[in-house]
Amino acid sequence: MIGTLIVMGTGEASLRLVDVTSALETTLTALRVMGADPKYRVGGTGAALLQGVHLPVGDVDLLVARREDVDTFAAALSSFPCLYAASWIPESSQYFTRYEVNGVHLEISTVEQETDSDGMECIGRGPWQHYVLITCGSYRVPVVRLELRLATELLRDRSDRYEPLIDHMATQGFDADLLHRAMTARGLSMERQRLVNDRLTHSSHRSR
Repeated sequence: MIGTLIVMGTGEASLRLVDVTSALETTLTALRVMGADPKYRVGGTGAALLQGVHLPVGDVDLLVARREDVDTFAAALSSFPCLYAASWIPESSQYFTRYEVNGVHLEISTVEQETDSDGMECIGRGPWQHYVLITCGSYRVPVVRLELRLATELLRDRSDRYEPLIDHMATQGFDADLLHRAMTARGLSMERQRLVNDRLTHSSHRSR
């Protein structure tokens, strides 16, 4: 599947696994050359692709905790095209920048909102606490867990994203408690949660 393009609902070609890993390796190498090691998490659909879920991916999202970390990434990527200069976006409470790295749009941002839940993909302690390490070339990349991503896609009602996630988690296993907290944090109805859990648990061969 690495060499296979997926067509997104917009008609655009989806990123392949090799595209995502290439952009991440190049970025992390640029940071290493600078002697920088900012804390980050890979989120979004790119995180799902890195964990083996085949779904449409338009860009790569990196979450950082501090605005200075966004600036550090920007400095490391200064030789690449800057598509959006690092700046504060009040509507979404993000300090955000976007670069093009090996043809991939790489977005780095903070998300400066508060929550008591550990079930949000980009807000609060969730992404920092619930992640897996995925080998990406010579790097081990921290990637936000699928349970948090699934809740995001269910909220957005993007079936071309949440259906592959459900199918993958049903066969590979999932953390039912974490998923429940994530769906609750996203305000999904109990009926919707039951439907999702039914699909997952009836098809699941194991639960981790």
